[in-house]
Amino acid sequence: MHENSDGPRARLIVGISGASGVVYGLRLLEALQALPVESHLVMTKSAEITLAYETDLKVRQVQALADVVYPIEDIGAAISSGSFRTLGMVIAPCSIRSMSEIATGVTSNLLTRAADVTLKERRRLVLMLRETPLHSGHLRSLLALSDMGAVVAPPVPAFYANPQTIQDLVDQSVGRVLDLFDLQSPLVTRWGEPDEHGKVVRARKRKTKV
Repeated sequence: MHENSDGPRARLIVGISGASGVVYGLRLLEALQALPVESHLVMTKSAEITLAYETDLKVRQVQALADVVYPIEDIGAAISSGSFRTLGMVIAPCSIRSMSEIATGVTSNLLTRAADVTLKERRRLVLMLRETPLHSGHLRSLLALSDMGAVVAPPVPAFYANPQTIQDLVDQSVGRVLDLFDLQSPLVTRWGEPDEHGKVVRARKRKTKV
């Protein structure tokens, strides 16, 4: 469902859970503002606590970045129904608790319910999982989610783009997530393609010692 002259804008659900890395959700919302996509935000209570630890922003400032905002307790919200058409959902960041609820189908709030609906409707669900190391129980749950069609996309830093700041690392991860929905974003530095300065990113040749 993409934007056209006769219909509504495409919709993407953005979930922010309580894991560390709330900046990923914030940057995703900012990036969507520049795209023909309507963002639908739901944050957990734990995410609000993490927001206070990791940023100087207030919850209302985060909500202002989205087109539509839902209370976490509103299990009757539009995004809890499969008849409400979306491109899918990104949880950025995704906590182990949220991941585990989605993997079992035993959902307790609107974020995990919306993710479950995304899976049952065979839409794309992307989980920017923020946890390390992982034990075998986590890995089994992640395998189950992958088998159900979810995309597990931990925000692993990409160093080939020669990042200079933390923002560069965040942008690359968020841009690659948007790629998963075929949403073109200038945030990504692409291998073998010119960057914003016209420089083509390729592997550097290393001098070998004889």
